[in-house]
Parts: sequence; C-alpha cells; structure tokens
Amino acid sequence: MTHSENEISGSDKHIHGHHHGHHHGHHHGHHDHKTGLKNIGIAFFLNLLFTIIEIIGGILTNSMAILSDAIHDLGDSCSLGLAWYFQKISSKEKTEKFSYGYERFSLLGAIINAILLILGSVFILYNAIPRLMDPEPVHAPGMIALALLGVLVNGAAVLKLKDGKSINEKVISFHLLEDVLSWLAVLGGAVILLFFDLPVIDPILSIIISLFILYNVYKNLRYAVKIILQGTPSISDLHKVREYFNSVSEIKDFHDLHIWSMDGNYNILTTHLILNKDISMDLQEKLKTRIKNDLSRLNISHCTLELESPDTDCEFDNKNFDNHEGTKS
Repeated sequence: MTHSENEISGSDKHIHGHHHGHHHGHHHGHHDHKTGLKNIGIAFFLNLLFTIIEIIGGILTNSMAILSDAIHDLGDSCSLGLAWYFQKISSKEKTEKFSYGYERFSLLGAIINAILLILGSVFILYNAIPRLMDPEPVHAPGMIALALLGVLVNGAAVLKLKDGKSINEKVISFHLLEDVLSWLAVLGGAVILLFFDLPVIDPILSIIISLFILYNVYKNLRYAVKIILQGTPSISDLHKVREYFNSVSEIKDFHDLHIWSMDGNYNILTTHLILNKDISMDLQEKLKTRIKNDLSRLNISHCTLELESPDTDCEFDNKNFDNHEGTKS
C-alpha cells in the first residue's frame, strides 16, 4: 500500500477498545473487526486475481502501462494481504515477549511492501525509458479491455470497503480509488492509441504511474522510519497536549514529556507532572484517571503519569528539547 501519513500502516491495523478505561462498545467493535476482516479478505482476493490477469495481459498486449499498473496492483495485493493478516493478529493479547502488543508489526509489512514496490517500479522504468526513443507497437483493444476490467475490479473493491469502520478499510479504500484513476488514465491512453499511431503514449503513461508509485512509497517509508525512530506522531498533537496540561488547575508544571506511536495510530505518552500542593493518594489516583480520560480524546491511547510534589527535585527536569516543558509560572 502506498498512501498517506496516517496511512501506513493505518494501513495495517485496526485499533479498537484500547483506550484506558474505555471498554464500552467492545461488542460493537468486535463485530466491526470481523466485518472489516471479511471486507479486506474479499478485496485481497479480488486484487490478487486481477493482478495475475494484468501481468499476463500486459505481456500479451506488449504494454508497459498495463505492466506498471500490474506492479501497482501487486503492491496493493501485498498491502491487502498484510493488512488482512495484521487485522487478525492486532487483537492478540500482549505477551511477556511483546509487552506493548503486536501493533508495531504492521510497520514491517509497510516496509516490506515499500521495497517490493520500489523494485517493481525501477524494473518498469528500466524497460519503459528506452521505449521513449524506440516505441514498440501495442495492442490497443486488449489494453482497453484490461483497463475497463481494472476500473470495474478496483471500483468493486472500493464500494466494498467505503463504509468500513476501521482505519485499515478507510486507507485501503482511498488507495484503491487511486487505482481506479490510474486505470482511467490507461483507458484514455488506449483509446488514443486505437485511433492514432502514437505508441510513445504507452511508455509515457507507464513512467508517470511508476513515478507516482515511487512518490507515495517515499512518503510511506519516511513516515514508517519516523515511527520506528520514536518520532513524535504530530507536532500539533504535542501542542494540544501541552495546552491541556497547562489548563489543569492541580498541575503547577510538567517536564520529561514524551509522545511516540506504535504504528501511527496507537499513541503512547509519558510525563512527570508537578502538583500545586501535596494531595492524598486517593486524590492522586482520581486526578490521574481524569487526565487519562481527557488525553484519550487527544488521540493518546496509553499514558504513564508520574506525579511529583511541589518541592521534588527531579533528575529529569530541564533535560528536554525545550529546556522546560511547561509554561506555567
């Protein structure tokens, strides 16, 4: 799969029922999970079958544009297969070996898929660029038939997933819509070839499609690497969290704030909160519960809060990227 920052791997799993203290809707979520799994499975088999037809058709019609779209759809098939697999294992319980669960496994799928797409696109470019200088004849009626089939198959997959509840389904649906547009471009090129002797259109189309794939792969890889390197998911999210902590009356200041993501969707936060005054353990627990519930609305799935008394000298204070996290006096 090739699309988006919330993509990646959004692209490869569905989070439900993970927010601290938010277990309502679990049964509804379980139903959505099973439906999502079935929809992704159907889209996967549709795509895989059509990819095989495309590769054979691309060879028979001598069309690099068809083959480049076949590479595109092969990438989709891998994405759908990996998404289907990770949708299945995302609900597995945490273990001693994987204490955070299986969320980050989806990044492996995204990286494997990106490598496959890069290799496929480079292969297409290697074969298409020489054809700009020495165009080869293609079988336009065959291209039209395959392009129409491509629009129908990918369109059917989009309709199957368009009402999906999971992040997986939404991202995959958007990406399959890109495929429909790609096939419409091939269809337009094939219609021109049917009436005009311009075989150079075929390699031009294949190069455009391949460059489009590589651009999306670059965005995906950049985002995946950022997550693996524990980068902050979104600077705007970080600002919202800071604003929230500054608005809590019981908090005097805060420091050692860290936010990272397991997979682009499941976000984790740790921080030290300095209280205005010493309070009982019971009040501390109530405050922490309230803060965790509020943070869940800011897309924080899991948080660890350390409360400190006003006169505590913390070794982690003033050691962050901002020198001081909070802005309270």
